[in-house]
Amino acid sequence: MTFPASLFCKRTAVVAAVAMMALWSAAPVAAREPDATASAEAASTPDRDRARMNARVFDTVWDTVRRRYYDPNLHGVDWRAARETYRPEAQAALDDRALYRTLGQMLDLLDDDHAAAISPAQARRQDQARTRRAVMGVMLARLDGDAWRIDAVRAGSPAEEAGIQVGWVLQTVDGQAWGVDFDVEAGRPITLTFLDETAQTRTVTLIPREMDPLPPFSVDASRPGAVVLRIEGFEAGLGRWLGDRLAEIPADSDVVIDLRGNPGGLLLEADAALSCFLPARQPWATRIARGGRPVTLTIMPGCGDLEQPAPHDVALLVDQYSRSAAELTPAALQEAGRAVVVGEHTGGSVLISQDTRLPDGGRLTLSRADYITAGGVRLEKRGVTPDVIVARTLEDRRAGRDPMLDAALEALNRQELARAASAGTPVVAMAEGL
Repeated sequence: MTFPASLFCKRTAVVAAVAMMALWSAAPVAAREPDATASAEAASTPDRDRARMNARVFDTVWDTVRRRYYDPNLHGVDWRAARETYRPEAQAALDDRALYRTLGQMLDLLDDDHAAAISPAQARRQDQARTRRAVMGVMLARLDGDAWRIDAVRAGSPAEEAGIQVGWVLQTVDGQAWGVDFDVEAGRPITLTFLDETAQTRTVTLIPREMDPLPPFSVDASRPGAVVLRIEGFEAGLGRWLGDRLAEIPADSDVVIDLRGNPGGLLLEADAALSCFLPARQPWATRIARGGRPVTLTIMPGCGDLEQPAPHDVALLVDQYSRSAAELTPAALQEAGRAVVVGEHTGGSVLISQDTRLPDGGRLTLSRADYITAGGVRLEKRGVTPDVIVARTLEDRRAGRDPMLDAALEALNRQELARAASAGTPVVAMAEGL
């Protein structure tokens, strides 16, 4: 979400140096010109407080990785050499964009999607995600580098009213790249530029306004014989919410759990969700921390008031943006033969991580343990392969079609038909009743 800030700083320093050389080699100049040069030089150097905070933040990140990362060999990275390379750049950062760009470059050496540092502004946005706040009304999906695609547009939001479309690629916000230090303020106009699907530039001005938060969990019971449970993230309260909803759904109804775009969340809530479908004390994974000692994870009761696993046939929807706990859960249910997984291959970002608060209010997320499924599969960099692979195109999304959900419902229907056939129930009559 940032500029290549270290490059920006280096270019600024080069421009200042060239200006100084030109002044000294030119004809005599007015006394004010050295002052202008000094101002340009000062502008390329952080003040003392900024430099000190930069150093504190960098040292906290570097030392936490050295002492706490799940792999004591740091994936073969020479971490002391990394410090020599990136600490001077971090200290010289003029703002959070530059600082967190440098931290990101260093953490990228670990080749670990969980290893990331977010700025104070980003941390505030995360902390306020479930509160009433000023919003534009878009969900961004990172493509690569500083490229972000509009992945969803909220109904009734300023973005929808401005005509922003799913699939457009964000180019600039008020003339600069979307950055880690960007805060959305109610009533302050924002000008956005995009590239649409035809590579044409679209410029949109909107005014953010306060809106209530979207719920982390939701129910869609609009389809006969099936209920869709949408889970935005594995947040506190998921297990109880899931148990309460399952208790309300008739046993002969199918359940589809939608984990698309779900970035993961709390491991405790992943276990709670699994307890809704798997028996207590059943092993479902092995966790291996820095010391190398394996710890078997077993199902612990956490599905609200449900005392036994729910009886429903279950399908899970996943895509390439399903990560972490949103991969652990479908993998466990798939291996146990308890659910059919439908959609796209997941992201393969499955290490168990924890957050550390940084001195400036930013946040470091760092992997603290590896994860192996009950079947002995390491999902990191591998992901979950669906039982039924199907994609949802941009055209599908704009037209309101959902072939992934259609495929999940069809797969559940096939399961029911297969059971009916094995039980001797007339298949044609069963099919007509679906």
